[in-house]
Amino acid sequence: MAARPRVIVIGAGIIGASIAWHLAQLGATVTVIEAGEPGGVATRDSWAWINASMSQSEAYFRLRAKAMTEWRRLERQLPALRVDWSGSLNWELRPDRLQALASRLSGWGYDISCVDAQESHRVEPNLQRPPETALHARGEGSVEPVAATLALLAAARGLGVDIIAGETVSSIEGQGGRVSGVRTSSGRRDADRVIVAAGGATAAIAATAGLDLPIADPAALLVVTQPHQRLLRGLVMTPELQLRQASDGRFVAAADLRGMDSGIAAAGVLGALEELFHPGASITLDSHRAGRRPIPGDGLPLVGWVERVTGLYVAVTHSGVTLAPGIGRMVAEEVMSDRRDPLLASFGLERLSTTTTRKS
Repeated sequence: MAARPRVIVIGAGIIGASIAWHLAQLGATVTVIEAGEPGGVATRDSWAWINASMSQSEAYFRLRAKAMTEWRRLERQLPALRVDWSGSLNWELRPDRLQALASRLSGWGYDISCVDAQESHRVEPNLQRPPETALHARGEGSVEPVAATLALLAAARGLGVDIIAGETVSSIEGQGGRVSGVRTSSGRRDADRVIVAAGGATAAIAATAGLDLPIADPAALLVVTQPHQRLLRGLVMTPELQLRQASDGRFVAAADLRGMDSGIAAAGVLGALEELFHPGASITLDSHRAGRRPIPGDGLPLVGWVERVTGLYVAVTHSGVTLAPGIGRMVAEEVMSDRRDPLLASFGLERLSTTTTRKS
């Protein structure tokens, strides 16, 4: 590799932004290419919960827990970036499943416990009917996802990163099994390394290099209200929705569409939101949209080099906001030094991908 390698990062969502900034810190010459606006697509539609409680395995838990620590490092390094470490109260599962989850996570060293209605009321005193059983995770938080991404991109630009918006990557270019750049709507761009961090578009872009990645992009509903007086202290998760209140007083809620029209689903979310509080709160809808979530076939991150195409790297995960600072640092270090962080050992491409011979 060249002493100052040229790296193209495809995607200016929170994962791509974090990778670009960390790469620039390590001395790479970096170009970020984004088909739309900086901030990406999935990042804009994220509820932006930072947590390690939604972990299917201990390996995934360790990766997420490390990423939470990396968020605190990122806050120290980028003063423009702010995380709301307000904790969460979660009763979206049955009580027996909540208790089992608390036992497993606390056994792994996570700060989480099952609480009763009295303690739930203490945590969130404005709830009309505090849950009889809930998980309280004191160290979890949230972030405004686009603001955090733009802060990362601004810091990257300050280190010399070139950020190109409104340019679509049509193919990965290479010769003799080695990547040489990308072809875009504006022409060819050369590079020593190419990192695909394009969320839901990752599979289509990777396919141009002969890589078959099983990545779904199911829709989820994001509802935003007009500003309201402060009713929530932290994040809450109910069987109907996931809810936080932004610093400007707006409620931000996420929910499954369940095949419904987004407008009908948003009305249902607004009703469920109002019923949470005592006395019944009058909350006004501002906007709603059906966002897309990139989810690898087994639900776990796909992060690593592409076999048979030297210099091509993929980083795609559903938990983009939680994982961004950790993934960004780990990917940058691997791309620059070929040293893979042990926490990524379970999340390489080989478990799901297949590579075909690309037609010339």
